[in-house]
Amino acid sequence: MRTVLAYGDSNTHGTAPMANAGDKARFSPDIRWTGHTRRLLPSDTFMIEEGHPGRTTLHDDPIEGAHRNGLTILPAILESHRPLDLVILMLGTNDMKARFSVTAEDVAASLDRLIRTIRAAEVGQDRGAPDILLVCPPPVLETGCLAGMFRGGAAKSAALAPLAERVAAAHGARFLDAGAHIAVSPVDGVHFDAGAHAALGRAIGEIVAEMLG
Repeated sequence: MRTVLAYGDSNTHGTAPMANAGDKARFSPDIRWTGHTRRLLPSDTFMIEEGHPGRTTLHDDPIEGAHRNGLTILPAILESHRPLDLVILMLGTNDMKARFSVTAEDVAASLDRLIRTIRAAEVGQDRGAPDILLVCPPPVLETGCLAGMFRGGAAKSAALAPLAERVAAAHGARFLDAGAHIAVSPVDGVHFDAGAHAALGRAIGEIVAEMLG
């Protein structure tokens, strides 16, 4: 049995595009990108969905809570599910919220920190390091009910992909620019609709299946 951990935010959780802030609708497992990815993987693969709405790379959220900090909780999650063969990391969208006042370069440096944490955790087979697929989220749009929360985030998120790709290359990790395959929903400018989940799940699944051999 091989184990794959998908570590992300609301788009890994499967949160549907929001007509109103605070909506809690969630796509079913077969609609979420992780479900589409799972169907492309070898039958002996166990996939863990670890998506938390509002999760940042490494910031305590002063409004939504410190438990949204992706770095703080990461070691516990890695140890809980070891041994891991592969980690799919897709974070950075929530860092683009105006309240954090970070740059695209800051987010790339935060992704670097997360990858170094995964590499050093000894949670792979025989206490080694699992393979990593870094997925850069698609750029956000400043539209709909979340426009104010993400003010200034469109330009910053559009600049992230080449920076994230360099981070992945520096660690020998695989990289996927989700923005080359999908776009966020114009309903709220952040979340994926069902079609985007399907397209991203297929793109990720093809890479993961290759990585698993």
